[in-house]
Amino acid sequence: MQDLKDQIRSLAQQYAQDTVATRQHLHQHPELSFQEHETSAYVFAKLQNMGLEPQRMTETGIVVLIKGQNPEKATTALRADLDALPILEQNEVAYKSTNEGVMHACGHDVHTSSLLTTARILSELRDQFEGTVKLIFQPGEEKFPGGASLMIKEGVLQNPAPQSIMGQHVFTPLEVGKVGFRSGMYMASADEIYITVKGKGGHGGLPEQLVDPVMISAHLLVALQQIVSRRANPKTPSVLSFGKVIANGATNVIPNEVYIEGTFRTMDEVWRAEAKQHMKKLAEGLVESMGGTCDINIMDGYPFLKNEPQLTARAKASAQEYLGEENVIDLDMYMTAEDFAYYSQTTDACFYRLGTRNEVQGITSPVHTPTFNIDESALEIGSGLMAYLAIQELKALALN
Repeated sequence: MQDLKDQIRSLAQQYAQDTVATRQHLHQHPELSFQEHETSAYVFAKLQNMGLEPQRMTETGIVVLIKGQNPEKATTALRADLDALPILEQNEVAYKSTNEGVMHACGHDVHTSSLLTTARILSELRDQFEGTVKLIFQPGEEKFPGGASLMIKEGVLQNPAPQSIMGQHVFTPLEVGKVGFRSGMYMASADEIYITVKGKGGHGGLPEQLVDPVMISAHLLVALQQIVSRRANPKTPSVLSFGKVIANGATNVIPNEVYIEGTFRTMDEVWRAEAKQHMKKLAEGLVESMGGTCDINIMDGYPFLKNEPQLTARAKASAQEYLGEENVIDLDMYMTAEDFAYYSQTTDACFYRLGTRNEVQGITSPVHTPTFNIDESALEIGSGLMAYLAIQELKALALN
């Protein structure tokens, strides 16, 4: 009789070709955030074909329960995301995106196909574990306000309420066959900054007659950086970046206004709120002192993502059991953002990374690029590992 770990490995291997086929289908038919109608229908049908009873939550989100023995004893959740990005794919592969200008460039096709196979594995082994595994297929991870926040508002963390939740995400710097974990603060909050600096434009040769919004904006961008470099606690990671500055003039034309977009990221919610107030006050005061006016709008984005230490330690230990200690690494803090953070602010959460890199095959492109791809052997690893983590977590929860 195989032990449970070997059974999961065997099933993940048995279904590996199907997992790859599912991933390639999803990759060929990507849909943008909150527009995942065909993707959602495909996932819903797959779950029904397993004999499960999926339920709609939000327009395109799905939740399904896999009940083991004594289903009320404990509940844990696993999450995957459905949406793609507005990127024109440049990979020349048989499963290249057929939706021009839309691409699964962040691995959500990997997450969804892996979780579907995990559902299949758990369904077949339901008589060998106690408790309930809640599977969440959520929309709109890539777009504010984030599908996770909407799913939570609609009650995805209720009826039953999971005592923990785990999420798996591709990680292109990490070789296939390996996974990574980090306890505590892991990923940053992400707020969007929109600024319009208004002045008085005119001929570039007559600056004395103008209120130059270009020069004001240059001073403003430098001054705003001092909020991070001079006000932030050095122990609190913070990033302030501006990626769009539009001054639509010419060599001899000063425009009436300059438009600026940026992002602010940090790992502390109190400092996050304070910093945004500092930015607004500084922007309005500095621009006014130079003769212009300023409209500044800072949109609240995802909170910072924190991995609950005890849950993360349990998940890491289970991953070491499943993959071997040499294939489980410790991750550094990351200043990118993820809407899984909403779950982490609500319940015990662990967001970990799945290695997808293969330098021999030339699979090295980062996420959010038109040449992103994965070594598809990661799918077998990911689907099996999630099943093992879920069952081991239910065991741990039952003992508490």
